Amino acid sequence: MGSVNAPLYNTAILRLAATAPFQQRLAAPMGTAEKRSPVCGSQVAVDVDVDDAGRVAAIGMAVRACALGQASASLMATHAVGRSLAELVAARDALAAWLAGERTAPPDGWPGLDLLTPALPHSARHPSIRLAFDAVADATRQAVTR
Repeated sequence: MGSVNAPLYNTAILRLAATAPFQQRLAAPMGTAEKRSPVCGSQVAVDVDVDDAGRVAAIGMAVRACALGQASASLMATHAVGRSLAELVAARDALAAWLAGERTAPPDGWPGLDLLTPALPHSARHPSIRLAFDAVADATRQAVTR
């Protein structure tokens, strides 16, 4: 588990940032969302396709963000396939609440998010961390309401 006193950009975060999966946009996505942080300029674009049950079947993304934003996008993309819109919205909202200090733990069912614990006291970094989760929820909403 991460520690608030750990270095902000530690080896685990840098490794996640460097190994984000699905770093290619989908050719003809069913849903797409682009998010930008006005605080730091980080940008994330997420494309999704959903199956007949409305669960994410394929994901693609383009991430231009700090290491924290890249690490968060990596964790999101690693675990988003197979998730429903309700699960993605719940994860997005729980992540925002955790970062805001409204809950004591990161969202359940999203392994590795505790590695972002060193960023908790750095509120200027929170928008970048939330971008990928905001984008995947919006892209999935677009795909299922098509």
